[in-house]
Amino acid sequence: MTSPDERREFATDVVRRLRQRGFQALWAGGCVRDLQLGLTPSDYDVATDANPEQVMDVFRNRTVPVGISFGVVRVRSPKADQEVEVATFRSDGAYIDGRHPESVVFSSPESDASRRDFTINGMFLDPSTGEVIDYVGGQADLRDRVLRAIGDPAARFREDKLRLLRAVRFAARFGLTIEPATRAAIVAMAPQVVVVAAERIAAELRRMLVHTSRAEAADMMLETGLAAAVLPPIVPMKGVFQGKPIQPEGDLWDHILLVLKLLPPKPSFPLAFAALLHDVGKPPTKAIHNGRFSFHNHEQVGRDIADDLCRKLKLSNDERARITWLVEYHQYLGEATRLREAKLKRILAMEGIDDLLELHRADALASFGECPQVEYCKYYLGVQPAGPINPPPLITGHDLVRHGLSPGPHFATILEQIREAQLDRIINSKREALEWIDRRWPSYAKEGIKKPKPGNTVEEKKDN
Repeated sequence: MTSPDERREFATDVVRRLRQRGFQALWAGGCVRDLQLGLTPSDYDVATDANPEQVMDVFRNRTVPVGISFGVVRVRSPKADQEVEVATFRSDGAYIDGRHPESVVFSSPESDASRRDFTINGMFLDPSTGEVIDYVGGQADLRDRVLRAIGDPAARFREDKLRLLRAVRFAARFGLTIEPATRAAIVAMAPQVVVVAAERIAAELRRMLVHTSRAEAADMMLETGLAAAVLPPIVPMKGVFQGKPIQPEGDLWDHILLVLKLLPPKPSFPLAFAALLHDVGKPPTKAIHNGRFSFHNHEQVGRDIADDLCRKLKLSNDERARITWLVEYHQYLGEATRLREAKLKRILAMEGIDDLLELHRADALASFGECPQVEYCKYYLGVQPAGPINPPPLITGHDLVRHGLSPGPHFATILEQIREAQLDRIINSKREALEWIDRRWPSYAKEGIKKPKPGNTVEEKKDN
């Protein structure tokens, strides 16, 4: 992986080589914003008056023409796995699909700046001198901690509806207040964000939720109406009374925001999205029993809601499976110290257990201020007093056939019972497993299972 210094050096070299051929070239957009904020850019973009063909001629076989019609070429570093996006200064034509311009006209730095989304992203920087070229007032807005659309906010959002979500992400991530006219346009146009492809919406949600500002972004989405458009099931959580010890006057949405804040600094996207959705099943299951609120079966209802949202956002099957599993089992570890060892081992052996532990930890801390069950699980995982958490099964279906049983659907039941007994440390070897079957033949006979071959027996072990 390239270092920050290597990325900066390569981006500087791209500008230098374009200038050596007589072209204008500047760093542009997010990298300039980050540098002004004292942050290290994750990548660099270059803007130039060279057209795509000229850029490809300068860098020969190290270019990827990702968007020639929009003036965009990627330049690869000869020494490392690194790319810099080089875009020709341009003005955009009409946006007919709410996402992309119908045409572009190559133009000047001033025109290029004016077609960008927000003032904080509309600046250029000369890497040779450090001079910032600012045609749109981005430096002043950064200083004043303001997010402002360039020009007419409604016009900027009509051009590209994804900017509605980007506004929230930038404001939350950099701690900015959205300028009133820009905010008003977001609120008015929030329902239109659904014209954006589901994959692009999901990408913005991903960037929001894995960042430490995830709670602020989620709250801003709710306040601006973007949540109602993109994630409608989370809206009813606002106003549902919780009465948690940590938030005695708070509602369910307050609890969700606190859980998001209590996640690890860099959670996986499935963990962060599951944290946002873990109690989404409570509003539709809310009931009152003996003067107290209850939310019976909210985990399963929430799982189904989460599954539907994941499908609409076109998340991968693996992500959807992890998210729905986390939502369904987010309270399961609350009984960890009272679970049978077999049940505890099964859940601790699951591939997503680290995410589940973190979700339960955040949920418990946001509810009660402590998480003893998580500490117990981590201790159990670390010490493993009974050996491996997920040991290989003692027997298989082939073993049952060799032992004299006729194959059939009952094999699954027998193997499951043996597995439970193994994890509970009732049986510990293949021989004991087969003897366990022999001892239980009378109950199996009632189900029409062929009697096993005679074998040695051992003294019955306690079966709890």
